[in-house]
Amino acid sequence: MLDLFISAFVTLFVVIDPPGCAPIFAGLTSGALPAQARSMALRACLVATSILVLFALFGEGLLGALQIELNSFRLAGGIMLFLIALEMVFEKRTQRREERAEKIRSTPEIEDISVFPLAIPMIAGPGSIATIMLLMSRAEGTPQTLVVLAALGAVMALLLLSLLAAVPIMRFVGKQVEAVITRLLGVLLAALAAQYVVDALRAVFHAS
Repeated sequence: MLDLFISAFVTLFVVIDPPGCAPIFAGLTSGALPAQARSMALRACLVATSILVLFALFGEGLLGALQIELNSFRLAGGIMLFLIALEMVFEKRTQRREERAEKIRSTPEIEDISVFPLAIPMIAGPGSIATIMLLMSRAEGTPQTLVVLAALGAVMALLLLSLLAAVPIMRFVGKQVEAVITRLLGVLLAALAAQYVVDALRAVFHAS
């Protein structure tokens, strides 16, 4: 159980990337009062968590309704995570997030960024949705399902703390250290994504 928790926690942590969300949140809420920023951080985490739990519990049923085999989803999800990892290693993901944040800042009529773009798609985006569904597909029985959900809860709690401390974190860490951390996490995610693809291909060949 501990191995499953650690694996799920690391995977979700790398994909959701709480340290990477902090500077974007700090930039988006630069003109907000501290109380408003805290409220938006809490609301964003609640919305994103609800979406991810929804896909965690009912995503497999949705695949069945669409007649998509689980191994096919594992293979596609692994490839998607690998592409995200490449973006992290070459800093494309951070650049895209910053461009999205700049676009939101340039439209003053949009004040509350908790749902869009923070909860969706920065936190609960295609990568994190695919990841939670992949992890749930590997969970056997209620105990392992609860372990995966506990890992998700732990990551989301860290994300909330990261958003609440976004400004101090940015002052302490700096952009250069953040870039190094992002690239290291990208390499780790690439290895995890490759493992998903290998598991899916092994299952397909074993079934045939």
